[in-house]
Amino acid sequence: MDKCYPISVRLCGKKCLVIGGGRVAERKIISLLECSARVTVVSPELTERLENLVAAGHLVYRQGEYDTDDLQGVFLVIGATNSDQVNQKVAKDCFERNILVNVVDDPLSGNFFVPAQVRRGSLSIAVSTDGKSPMFARRIREELEGLYPPEYSELVELVGELRSKVINEIADEQQKAQILKQMADGDLMQLLREGQYDRAKELVKDAYYRSRG
Repeated sequence: MDKCYPISVRLCGKKCLVIGGGRVAERKIISLLECSARVTVVSPELTERLENLVAAGHLVYRQGEYDTDDLQGVFLVIGATNSDQVNQKVAKDCFERNILVNVVDDPLSGNFFVPAQVRRGSLSIAVSTDGKSPMFARRIREELEGLYPPEYSELVELVGELRSKVINEIADEQQKAQILKQMADGDLMQLLREGQYDRAKELVKDAYYRSRG
C-alpha cells in the first residue's frame, strides 16, 4: 500500500455525512461538529445524545437507510453502520464521485484515515498507522496524553496571539524570524517538560516584549 500524506482539513461550513446512528457514529459526529462542519446523519435510529443534537438544531437527521442521493453536495463521508455491506457500498459510491470517505471498521476501504489524536486546544498531535493498526495508534496516543497535559492549550493560545502581533508589527523579516524562534526555543521546551507552565508563559512574553524595546 502507498504511504499516506498527512493533512489537517478545515471543515468549517462543509457538508459532512455520517451513515449510522450508534455510539461509534456519535463519536465521529461530535468530532465533526467540534470542527464546525455541517453534519447530516442517516440512520433508522439514533442514540439519545444524537437525538438531543437534532432537537437542538445542531444536526440534520434523515431517518432511514442509506441512499446514493444522500451524497449530493457532500464534502466528506463517514460510514459507521453495523453492516459491512452498507459500509462498502458507501465507500464504493464515494470513490466513484471523488468524495472523501472513511469506513470506521475497515479503514483500508476508504480513501482517508482518522488518526488517533491528542487535542490540547489548538494543539493537535495525530498518530496514524495508515490504517494498519488503529489499536496500536490509540496506545501511542494514550502515552502522549500523559506527556502533553492540558496546560499546553493555554501556552499554544498565548504563542499564537503573540506570533500574530510579531507578524503584524515587525517589518524586518530577519528580526521577525529571530523573535519567533526565541518564543519556542529550547529553554521553553525544558520548562514544559519540568511542568513549569507559568514560567514557560513568562518566557514567551519576555521574548515578545524584548523585541518591542
